[in-house]
Amino acid sequence: MNIRDFEYLVALAEHKHFRKAAEACFVSQPTLSGQIRKMEDELGTSLLERSSRRVLFTDSGLQLVSQAKRVLAEVKTFTDMANLQGKEMSGPLHIGFIPTIGPYLLPRIIQPLKKAFPDLELFLHEAQTNQLVRQLEEGRLDCIVLASVAETQPFIELEIFDEPLMMAVPEAHPWAEKTELEMEQLKGHTVLSLGDGHCLRDQALGFCFAAGANDDDRFKATSLETLRNMVAAGGGVTLLPQLSVPKEKIKDGVCYLKAINPTPSRKVVLAYRPGSPLRKRFEQLAEFIACNLKQNNTNSSK
Repeated sequence: MNIRDFEYLVALAEHKHFRKAAEACFVSQPTLSGQIRKMEDELGTSLLERSSRRVLFTDSGLQLVSQAKRVLAEVKTFTDMANLQGKEMSGPLHIGFIPTIGPYLLPRIIQPLKKAFPDLELFLHEAQTNQLVRQLEEGRLDCIVLASVAETQPFIELEIFDEPLMMAVPEAHPWAEKTELEMEQLKGHTVLSLGDGHCLRDQALGFCFAAGANDDDRFKATSLETLRNMVAAGGGVTLLPQLSVPKEKIKDGVCYLKAINPTPSRKVVLAYRPGSPLRKRFEQLAEFIACNLKQNNTNSSK
């Protein structure tokens, strides 16, 4: 057995499908299947139920998957420590972003990052919160940038910025004449929201419910752009993160208003595993992103 075999085992446990697991490991399906069989022969125990059409792990298999994850996490720590023998901001770095942050944050910071840290090899991944948390736990990601939620409490969080949520209404909506909207005015109204799995859904709806608004259970968006298009089509109103809002008050049929009393917001953080040897690297990265965004906001307000 070798480290690669552990990666095959963990991938199969995650995808529960031989072809998908093989694709994730960049090998052929026969290669992955053969290595799993070889591992079973070496260990003298069955890891899978071969009679099932689905990928089902035996009790022994599940225990070994758990151990393999710990081994891979230790290997990742070892590799990170080796990388630190060079310059602090050099070498590979795998960062995860949630879909409601990545598309709007990355275009603002990726070029400045490359210019400031040319020896840093960035690998960028986008997924929903629960997937990013799992990948961080298993050592497949070095850090994740997302809104602080209960699932990130086991990690160390470095606050990057506090992001206000802005009200988006159709251009022809009566509220479009305003520049600010009291949250209490949502009372009795129905708001559009993202579907389950997006942490922004619960955060935004929490503020809306507190104001007396209702969730539109007939529609659940898969992205912020779908929400935006629904608002433009007159389908309702919603809250959008400030990073996703254009500079213009009205654009493409949508009017953006500052929501106040209270101002809905979310805390965007960089989270990493406690004990990671890359702590200083993460601190520099979080500080750089925060300063870059602050500078952009200052320039745009002039």
